[in-house]
Amino acid sequence: MKSILKITLLLVVAVTLFNCDNDDNDAPNTNVCNYQGVTIEDANGNVYTQIAASDLQTDYFPNNDGPGLAAVEVWDTRVPGQTFIVTRALTVGAIDTNPEIRINNIDYTGTITCQRAGSLVGEELRLDVVVNSLGEGEVCVTIDYVAP
Repeated sequence: MKSILKITLLLVVAVTLFNCDNDDNDAPNTNVCNYQGVTIEDANGNVYTQIAASDLQTDYFPNNDGPGLAAVEVWDTRVPGQTFIVTRALTVGAIDTNPEIRINNIDYTGTITCQRAGSLVGEELRLDVVVNSLGEGEVCVTIDYVAP
């Protein structure tokens, strides 16, 4: 009986920890970031890769907006400054209603929700990005650089 209770409790904890389905159900959800990249799903259900893993850089700035106020920048290395996302939503469940989103040199407004948090090189970040007038995006990245 004790082993059944332990297994059930372990299963509940595992499902709670690894369930990332907290977006608005327009973008596909995965329990683990098994890819890196930035994808956007438009209102018609078409999924586009905006930044492929091979062209992706993720920089973490622990004191970007002052001591202890972190931000992360995810950007396209093929066109620096033309396609990037900067957000301060870096704890699970945090919401950034004023992120910097630029795609192909056009600035957009939107909302970013953190679904998986990390702060060290090699750790994962998973963000749900709703871009006004474009649709919903998924950002699954591994941190490449942490500013001193």
